[in-house]
Amino acid sequence: MSTRSSINDADHLRMARALALAIRGVALAHPNPVVGAVLVKNNRVIGEGFHAYDNRDHAEIVALKKAGKKAHGSTLYVTLEPCCTTGRTGPCTKAIIAAGVKHVVAAIQDPNPAVAGKGLADLRRAGIRVTTGVAEEAARHLNVVFAKWIRTGLPFVTLKTALTLDGQIAQRAGSVTWITSEQSREAVQRLRHAADAILSGIGTVLADDPRLSDRTGEPRRRRLLRAVVDSRLRIPLKSKLVKSAQDDLVIFTLQPLDSPRARALVHAGAEVVRLPAKRGHVDLHAVLRELGVRQILDLLVEAGAELNGAALQAGIVDKMILFYAPRVMGTGGVSLARVSSHWFAKSPVLKNLTLNRCGPDFVVQGYFHDVYRDHRTRRKN
Repeated sequence: MSTRSSINDADHLRMARALALAIRGVALAHPNPVVGAVLVKNNRVIGEGFHAYDNRDHAEIVALKKAGKKAHGSTLYVTLEPCCTTGRTGPCTKAIIAAGVKHVVAAIQDPNPAVAGKGLADLRRAGIRVTTGVAEEAARHLNVVFAKWIRTGLPFVTLKTALTLDGQIAQRAGSVTWITSEQSREAVQRLRHAADAILSGIGTVLADDPRLSDRTGEPRRRRLLRAVVDSRLRIPLKSKLVKSAQDDLVIFTLQPLDSPRARALVHAGAEVVRLPAKRGHVDLHAVLRELGVRQILDLLVEAGAELNGAALQAGIVDKMILFYAPRVMGTGGVSLARVSSHWFAKSPVLKNLTLNRCGPDFVVQGYFHDVYRDHRTRRKN
């Protein structure tokens, strides 16, 4: 049974280490969750590990292999409930039982409906003591994108933007305006590194000619997919996005795929995908469905007022990250999002807000959805 009341400081210390290990799987684990594990015996760490998709072994198995026979009678700290299903690997629960682990401390239950408590139940039936709830909030935050995708088949959407204190993102439409500090731009690169894809609009491409690349230099399993919503296929063939395309650029449009423009883009290395229209524009829900099928779990929106507004009004945004510079632009600037005048009255409220400094700037983060509670729909295969 669970023994939350017996959780002590040592449990939190070991789980903090497991969480730190799990973070090492960022950009390496998807479409699986990021997971860290620590094996402890006689108050000594005897094995630890994290999951990287291409290495196949789950974090628990990595730790068990390092511990070897010492694992018998040990305590396993793991950031996510051990799996009990067979996929690319066998069930971790069987390996844990076979190794003679006596106690499993799991931060959270697996959001995957195929596991969701069944793994912990298997361990209990085998006589293993199970404790849950250590560092639960941090563990949920770590796999919030996996939780949404595994339940709905859709990516978790984060809308990021930089703006002034009076809410402006550019001096005028179509202009390039550097607003935030170098520290904030470095933080954005870390967000890109954690993401599976970036989504932008044609307006941003025409105004900024961005690369939308991950420039951290950190290892990643898959190229960062760069996606552009471009209803009329106006993206220039000489744009940095098209010129740098290496099977990592997809353009969502309403135009026929056999049009000369579409064929030219494909010849240049881009992928062009025709999607349904909604009110004369590419249906953003269709965009999410298409990205979900491609195993895009974490989608970062970096766009201008048009796409920001469309994404907010469509209700597809799960989280917002706002980098505020301590500056005022005044009249004539471009606001964060172009939305209808009737939207504000029914607009959702950001919850679980945090406020942090980033150099001279400050960063506000908040969630529109609690994916562990709001997204109960199971994915459709």
